[in-house]
Amino acid sequence: MALRLSTAPQPRTTTRHARGWASATVKVLASVRWYVKELMGDNDYAKYCDHFRAHHPGEEPLSEREFWKARWAHQDANPQGRCC
Repeated sequence: MALRLSTAPQPRTTTRHARGWASATVKVLASVRWYVKELMGDNDYAKYCDHFRAHHPGEEPLSEREFWKARWAHQDANPQGRCC
């Protein structure tokens, strides 16, 4: 018995369609990365620097090491409800 192949046209993935999926995937991954960094506090030093430069022009902000030391000291001195 011979196998018959359908002669009906099959849908094909176009390059434009593939680029759309790739673009959407990149956007979703970027959003997830941003969310995790915000949740973990990875962007806090950059936010501090932006705020410091806007409100204290001409002054030098703390180094990243000094910033984290001061932040952890403040958290130890002022405990609040947090998960960790």
